[in-house]
Amino acid sequence: MVSIPTLWLPILVSAIIVFLASWLLHMFLPYHRSDFTKLPSEDEVQGALRKFNIAPGDYMIPCGGGPEAMKSPEFKERFEKGPVVLMTVLRSGTMNMGTSLMQWFVYCIVVSVFAAYVTGRALSPGSPTLSVFRFAGCTAFIAYSIALWQDSIWYHRKWSTTIKNTFDGLVYGLLTAFVFGWLWPK
Repeated sequence: MVSIPTLWLPILVSAIIVFLASWLLHMFLPYHRSDFTKLPSEDEVQGALRKFNIAPGDYMIPCGGGPEAMKSPEFKERFEKGPVVLMTVLRSGTMNMGTSLMQWFVYCIVVSVFAAYVTGRALSPGSPTLSVFRFAGCTAFIAYSIALWQDSIWYHRKWSTTIKNTFDGLVYGLLTAFVFGWLWPK
């Protein structure tokens, strides 16, 4: 067994490498540019919504609010009539990626801590590199990818976007596995 504090270096290094890899994937490879589609009549729709001053948050139209309300004829009619919308409203103003990037880096550290925990509980110092690679990589892949599938299942996010994000998670998992295999205590 290897304690989490002993693994501080692979935790930090893997988080930094994954953070940089995500930047490279999103800035220089074009495959994520189709994750969102431009809404027809974007200016008109945005102008129509602006007058409601909708607070940042997640919304559904129509929104039944609970199982009983969703059984009502009025709700069913509104759902059938459409459009049915799931939307996230962000704060207006200048675009600032700083907070999101900081949260992403903290998330990368958290994933690496879980990879350290699982791998450290399963293996001892001096374990074969391939074993370390398997445990750390699988744990990181699950954390970076599998939970995203729920968005396609429940919220109808495009499966193509989920598959691309799963590929990214595979890259991040492999990078984490490599770092843990490289820096595992001997």
